[in-house]
Amino acid sequence: MFVAIGLLMGFLAPFASERAPVVTRYVHWMICMVGGGVIGILVDDLASLRMAATWRRVVAVSAVMTPPVSLLVLTTEHVLANAPFGWPGYWWLFWQVGPISLAMMAVRALVWRNVPVRVETRTVIAAPLPEAEAAFRRRLSAKRRAARLIAVEAHDHYLKVHTGAGEELITLRFADALEELAQAHGWRVHRSWWVAADAVETVRWRRGAGEIGLAGGLTAPVSRTHAPVLKDAGWF
Repeated sequence: MFVAIGLLMGFLAPFASERAPVVTRYVHWMICMVGGGVIGILVDDLASLRMAATWRRVVAVSAVMTPPVSLLVLTTEHVLANAPFGWPGYWWLFWQVGPISLAMMAVRALVWRNVPVRVETRTVIAAPLPEAEAAFRRRLSAKRRAARLIAVEAHDHYLKVHTGAGEELITLRFADALEELAQAHGWRVHRSWWVAADAVETVRWRRGAGEIGLAGGLTAPVSRTHAPVLKDAGWF
């Protein structure tokens, strides 16, 4: 970064440095910018032991590094351009070196700032234990007994069981079905719907009512009463 700044300053040639030969001008600014940057880093490392990485530290480091960097610039001008080496020139350099040091350390602080870490979370649903659904699955036909359980929908005196192998009607009270599925990975989301947790793909909430998108393109309603279970699972 300091090399890039040195090249830029050599190209812009501020503070009447355009009068110097091109090679001398670039060498001068590279020494001043890279050397001054190294001094700033050393001062900043020492300051970090007592001060947090704030803009107050940037200002403090810039103020502390200005005297030694000014001496570096004065020495470089004396060696490369035979400029006078004395206190008048040294104090005059303070007004030039100070703002540049502040700008350099500010750019460094921006480049090396700690970017907030973005953490993404996902609710992972474990596969259901076979015994958790065993009693309920025994009520299904052989074709669907081992199929993926998606949802259970109450219809008067019977239930419509949605599986990966299709739908099936069974005669059973919804309350009894909920009792048999109490240990399974799923939730009651409506007065007449139970859904398997691993079958939920999307959840939407609109105007006080929700809707669940399930595997196989199935859609189930979500009532306000049973919405908290989905919220606890991370869907809201």
